[in-house]
Amino acid sequence: MDKFNVFVPKLLPEHEFFAPGHRACVGCAEALAVRLVCKALDRNTIVVNATGCMEIVASPLPETSWELPWIHTLFENTAAVASGIESGLKAMMRKEELPQSKISVVAIAGDGGTSDIGLQALSGALERGHHMLYCCFDNEAYMNTGIQRSSSTPFGASTTTSPAGKVSMGQVTWKKNMPAIAAAHNIPYVATACPSYPFDLMDKVKRGLKCNGPAYLHILSPCPTGWRCAPDIAVRIGRLAVETAIFPLYEVIDGEYKLSMDFPQIRPVQEYLKLQGRFRHLSDDAIKHIQERVTSDYLKLKKKSGVPA
Repeated sequence: MDKFNVFVPKLLPEHEFFAPGHRACVGCAEALAVRLVCKALDRNTIVVNATGCMEIVASPLPETSWELPWIHTLFENTAAVASGIESGLKAMMRKEELPQSKISVVAIAGDGGTSDIGLQALSGALERGHHMLYCCFDNEAYMNTGIQRSSSTPFGASTTTSPAGKVSMGQVTWKKNMPAIAAAHNIPYVATACPSYPFDLMDKVKRGLKCNGPAYLHILSPCPTGWRCAPDIAVRIGRLAVETAIFPLYEVIDGEYKLSMDFPQIRPVQEYLKLQGRFRHLSDDAIKHIQERVTSDYLKLKKKSGVPA
């Protein structure tokens, strides 16, 4: 499988389009993910940001960490605003009100603003074929408003609206497969990524921006606050999510699946779950059930990718 050596560290741009000084929680892997995405952008980029953690921590009036043109929009219409900007730029260039140039449009939102509230606008933008990159920073709940469940919350996780207790084991539904939903729109590029694998993440941003049409990037973003884990192990947890196949890294290029990384043997899911307080209530039977589902899903993904099981 591909190794993550596309970027040479010494050749990475030193300028930070997502500047330090923001107010993210200690150990926030989503802030790291945003920084890495911005490392792969250039100055000719417009960012559309849904309401959420990154909007709150990076833009407290009168300050901002954004050193690119940046627009804050609502939970539900990030993709609609981004597609409008993309269409407006094309119209202005066609009318010679702007010089012909490549201006990237990047939409960013959390899992709530993507898989729940913003799904209709995202689906419409993908179906219409707008040339834009949509990045979902997935911390698996509505962390900004109090750790409420979303459709991206994994099975068994305890949140404030799916609490574990005497008659409940936490979240009882399985995580919505947003990359598959995006791929079902027959767009040129879909991929998963994680800041624990930085060069893979930046490479996928570059690939998405080069597409002639919409691209969707789903980025797992460990959240120490909501996941109830130590802030200094967020990167380790992200790696375990990949190594256990709970969050495999892959691309869908023009409908063709391709694993970014494979392992001779995946690690037990318990190694990932035991580091997070949101899973501490799970019984051995529940962990076994999760392991069976993860293994089954990963074998299906390998088959789609043409990789021997």
